Amino acid sequence: MTSAVAPARAPSGPLAAELGGFRRVQRLAYECAEAVAAQLRPGVTERGAARMQREWLRERGVRDWFHLPFAWFGDRTAFTGFRIPLQFFPTNKRLEPGMPFILDMAPVLDGCTADIGYSGSLGPNPVQERLLADLEAHRELLLREVRERRPLREIYEDVDRLMVRQGYANRHRAYPFGVIAHKVDRVRERRWSPRLFGFGTQSLKGLASDALHGHRDGWSPLWSPYRFSDHPPHPGLWAVEPHLGFRGTGAKFEEILVVTDSRDPEQSAFWLDDDLPHVRRWAEDK
Repeated sequence: MTSAVAPARAPSGPLAAELGGFRRVQRLAYECAEAVAAQLRPGVTERGAARMQREWLRERGVRDWFHLPFAWFGDRTAFTGFRIPLQFFPTNKRLEPGMPFILDMAPVLDGCTADIGYSGSLGPNPVQERLLADLEAHRELLLREVRERRPLREIYEDVDRLMVRQGYANRHRAYPFGVIAHKVDRVRERRWSPRLFGFGTQSLKGLASDALHGHRDGWSPLWSPYRFSDHPPHPGLWAVEPHLGFRGTGAKFEEILVVTDSRDPEQSAFWLDDDLPHVRRWAEDK
């Protein structure tokens, strides 16, 4: 990969010391996505693609997860017909030429968590390519309005309005609680970490702890369209994933947004890393 594009003004204090570890695991996850995408062939199933992600990351030291890898092919990239959480898990749907896919994984390494989403297709897919190009405006909107300290619920609504203007459907509303983002934190390392429905129990404990403290203090670790997200951005690391859909084709990115309590706009919020596949693609297109 090319060299990192560091934040213009990194925060000081304990958060600054943490960012390197989170950036490393996020880059590792995107490297995994690119490596697996390059190996996809007609006939590979979603379960097979998810297994390829698990094996690639385990070979590189990953032993714990926020959640195990997902893979969605075809109209499942737009969550067509999704009604219950079990429909998110990989299936035996097979990849075909021209079909869009999304790889999604959330590894934990050295106590740091990443949660990423990678969109692509097996051969040219003009619809998904347009969706990917139009996601750039959402990344810019999210950063700008977080720096303005707009309530998370209002930013969510602005993302919705931008999607409507672009002619797309909001597909992150299909996620549990309709979230566009959730907080991630350090995870206590253990020799053996069990999982619950594909989610690491240590990570779930951390999210539950944030929810408990947040409820008491008037904020939520889930960024949703509901009243519990009607508060300004809370300092910390947020895995953000705007997800566009159009007639059975979906595309998204997912990456970490850093929020601090600084009064300096540039330091108050920034993307953890600008050297990511979708960001490089937008730069190359220009």
